Amino acid sequence: MELLDFLRNTWYILIGVLLMGYAILDGFDLGIGTLMPFLAKNDREKRTLFNAVGPFWDGNEVWLLTGGGALFASFPHAYATVFSGFYLALMLVLFALIFRAVSIEFYTYDESRKSFWAWAFTIGSFLPSLLYGVALGNVIVGIPLDAKLEFTGNFFTLLRSFPLVIGLVGLNAILLQGATYAAYKTDGAIRKRAKALAQKLWFSFIALFVLSGILAFAYVPGAAGSILAWLATLIVLAGWFLLHQASASGKELRAFLMSSLIFVGLWGIVGAIHFPNLVKATETVNSITTVNSSSELTLTVMLIIALIGMPLVFVYTYYAYKVFRGKVIFNTNEKA
Repeated sequence: MELLDFLRNTWYILIGVLLMGYAILDGFDLGIGTLMPFLAKNDREKRTLFNAVGPFWDGNEVWLLTGGGALFASFPHAYATVFSGFYLALMLVLFALIFRAVSIEFYTYDESRKSFWAWAFTIGSFLPSLLYGVALGNVIVGIPLDAKLEFTGNFFTLLRSFPLVIGLVGLNAILLQGATYAAYKTDGAIRKRAKALAQKLWFSFIALFVLSGILAFAYVPGAAGSILAWLATLIVLAGWFLLHQASASGKELRAFLMSSLIFVGLWGIVGAIHFPNLVKATETVNSITTVNSSSELTLTVMLIIALIGMPLVFVYTYYAYKVFRGKVIFNTNEKA
């Protein structure tokens, strides 16, 4: 393998790892935010959930920023096409994330508008949870690009059956991640509701996953022939099955880890069936791939920077979760 091919493949994997890490880590606080109306029935319970995600949500989003920065630096054509073509959808995600971040603080201090900020947290969590998957589904199935690698469709071009189903699969996985995390970090009524919701989401996930697989055979030529995709599918199914076993036996941490394993498998499937594409075009000749979107010098310099920066992200993440491990105990005298 030539050095350039090695660099291209390495960056493809690194970006996948960063996005997978973001899906796992920010997935649980997006899930908790979306499920807030179903998990918390009073102010004390809402504050408990805010406290469960409070120490982590901003650190979790570092993974998204790192993944986006890595894509921009290593494959700039793909970054430019995605961010210009999905402009309206990404602006919705951006404003949702901003309101979500603000709501975490304002819920405590803006006493007269608590209900508004609680719903801002929920809606600001729901929109990204759905739209991330829709965007990914479009990238996989193909979007209209011209010879200049510019998006030629519109917002409604993105609302097709396959991307919408992928969006629902992603949403369900995030909700499952949130429910298992809430069951792990809380006690009492919230824990019981979270386990009950996780059970329902466990059933709905497998139904959506099977549907997405059927549609993939129709819309993504060659998907059925990827051995790596089938191995990743086994990881998804193993995580799905073991999650139920762990939850039934009261092992909430293990259930959360199995929910995380589902994300590992899902991203493995995406990487396997999508390679070497970065952004697939409806006209295959216009697709943006690892081959036509960067240079050897760029990939080499960025790999050196990544080898320095990525370990810092891993160390910080490990330290934060170690410090704030264990159940959330809400003190009525403290701010959320």
